[in-house]
Amino acid sequence: MLKLRDYQERAEEAVFDYWAEESGNPLVVKATGTGKSLTMASLIKRLVSNWPDMRVMVATHVAELIEQNYLELLGVWPFAPAGIYSAGLNRRDAKAQIIFAGIQTVHNKAAKIGHIDVLLVDECHLIPMADNTMYRRFIDALLAINPDMKIVGLTATPFRLDSGRLDEGDDALFDRVVFEYGIADGIRDGYLCRLFSLPTATEYDLRGVGKLGGDYKQNALQAAVDKDDTTKSAVAETVAKGADRRSWLLFCSGVDHAFHVRDEIRAHGITCETITGETPKDERRRILEDFKAYRIRAVTNNSVLTTGFNHKGVDLIAAMRPTKSAALYIQMMGRGTRPLYAPGMPLDTVEQRLAAIAAGPKPNCLVLDFAKLVDEHGPVDMVEPKTPGKGDGEAPIKICPQEIPDASGKHGCGEKLHASVRVCPGCGYQFPEPEKKVTATASGAPILSTDEAKWRPVTSRRFDFHEGKGDKPPSVKVSYMCGLTAIREWLCPQHQGFAKSKADRWWMQHGGQRPFPKSVLEWLERQSELLTTDEISVKPDGRYWTVIDHKPGAELAHADNDKERQADNDNVTQISDQDWRDMQDVPF
Repeated sequence: MLKLRDYQERAEEAVFDYWAEESGNPLVVKATGTGKSLTMASLIKRLVSNWPDMRVMVATHVAELIEQNYLELLGVWPFAPAGIYSAGLNRRDAKAQIIFAGIQTVHNKAAKIGHIDVLLVDECHLIPMADNTMYRRFIDALLAINPDMKIVGLTATPFRLDSGRLDEGDDALFDRVVFEYGIADGIRDGYLCRLFSLPTATEYDLRGVGKLGGDYKQNALQAAVDKDDTTKSAVAETVAKGADRRSWLLFCSGVDHAFHVRDEIRAHGITCETITGETPKDERRRILEDFKAYRIRAVTNNSVLTTGFNHKGVDLIAAMRPTKSAALYIQMMGRGTRPLYAPGMPLDTVEQRLAAIAAGPKPNCLVLDFAKLVDEHGPVDMVEPKTPGKGDGEAPIKICPQEIPDASGKHGCGEKLHASVRVCPGCGYQFPEPEKKVTATASGAPILSTDEAKWRPVTSRRFDFHEGKGDKPPSVKVSYMCGLTAIREWLCPQHQGFAKSKADRWWMQHGGQRPFPKSVLEWLERQSELLTTDEISVKPDGRYWTVIDHKPGAELAHADNDKERQADNDNVTQISDQDWRDMQDVPF
C-alpha cells in the first residue's frame, strides 16, 4: 500500500484541523509533482471510512486527471466504492458513492447525481469567478440539493489571471489556505528536480498585441510570435542548448505556431510531434506514450499540456508562449520538476534524495525562457498574483533582502514591498535602479530565486557616479553589458570597512595601481589604469542579479592609443592573501 510522505500527511491533517474549528471550504496548495492525487485519495478514504454514508465527488477538467485520481484511490483502497462519470472515458457511474467526474460531462447533471457531502476540485484555479460558468452552475446546483456540502480545493497555483487569489474577494469560493508546500520546499527536500535557465538571444516583439480578459489576445499573439525567422532562431538555440537533453517539451503560442516549431525541429533531424486541443484521443495517447518511452525526443503544444500531463523525463522546457497569467507560467514550469532518482540509491533522507537526483539521469531541468516569463512574473518560486479587481492590477511583489547589502552596505528587513518601491519604508534599504526594457535583448533572468551562480561573458563595462542618499557617501555604479543585458554592481571607495575593502580588492584585481582611490571622482579619473572585465559570476537575488566574482581581461579598458600602451598585468598577482589579511581595512 502506498505510504504518505510527511508533508502529505500534514496536508490531510490540516484539512481536518480546519474543519474542527470552522465550517468553511479549505484550500490545499501543493506544487506540481508533490502528489496531490495521493493526498486526495487518503483524505477520501478517511472520510468514507469514518462516515460510511458520506458521498464524495472529485471534479476536474481533463480525462487524464480523472483517470489518474481514480487509480490513485484504488492504489490506497483497492475495493473503494468508486466510479467515474466522464464522457471521454465512456463511464457514467452517477450513483457511485465516490465519483470521479469531468466537469464538461456533469456540469448539467447535478439532479441525476444527487446529494454530495464533500466536493473536491482538482486544479481548482480553473474555476472562473463568473457565476454563469459550468463549474459555478454545477456547484450552485449541488448546494441547492445539499446546502451543507463542503468544498475542498487542490491546486499548485492558488490564484487566477482575472481575479487574484482564490481565497480573497467577496465572491471567493474558498475561505483560506490551510496548507501550502511550494516548489522551493520540494526542491529543498529532494522531492522535486531543480530548474535552471540559460540566457536566450531570441526574443518576441509583442508591440501592438492587445489584451483580452487580462491576457494577450490569442490570434494577435500568435501572429506576433509565429514568424519564420524568429522560429528558426529559437529552434536553433533550443537544439544547441538542448544537445545533451533527452525529452523536450515546448509551449507554443497557438496551433499553427506549434506545428511550425515542430517542422523546424524536424528539419534539424530531431524526432518531434505536436499535440493540440484537436488531436484525436488515440493519437494523443500514442504520442505521449512514445514521448515517455523516449521514442520521441520533442513535443510541441499550444499550452494544452499544462495540467494532467506527467512525464518525469522532461529535462528541457522551451517557453515560447508569452502570458500575463502567473498560474499558467507556474503550471508550464511544473512539467519539468518531477525527479528521476538514480536506481538503487536510498531515498529515506533529504541528503539521500538530493544525492540520488544528482546521480540520476536528470539532475536538473533546463528552461529556455524565450517568452520572458521570468521577467514578467519573477522566479517561479516567488510568484505573487495581483489582487482581485479590474484592470491590470499591481505588479508582482518583492522582498526587502536580508542577505544582500545595498550600495551603502545596509541589509534589508525581509518586508514584502510593491515592485515599484525604490527605498524600503521599513528600514531604508536602497534597491538597485530598475532595468530599462529593451527589445531584442538576450534574456538571462533566473528561473529560480535560489539559482546557482553562473559565469557570464561581458561585452562592455561602464563606470558612473552614483549619488549617496542623505548623508551617505557616493559610490561607483559599474554597469556590465552581458550581450545586451545590463547587470550592475556598486563599489564604494569612500566608505569604510567591508564596502571599502571590496572596492580596493576589485581595483587591485583589475590591475589598478596603488594607492587605492579614496573617492569616486578619483576612481573615474584613474579608470584608464584598469583592465577590462572578461566575465562575471552572477547569482540571482529575486528579480535581480548579484555579482559574485570577476575575471579580468588582458587588455586595458582605456588604453593610450598614441603611445600604443600595452596592458601591464604584473600587478594583478603582486598582492598575496597574507598581504590582504594584513591590511587594516579588510575584516577577514
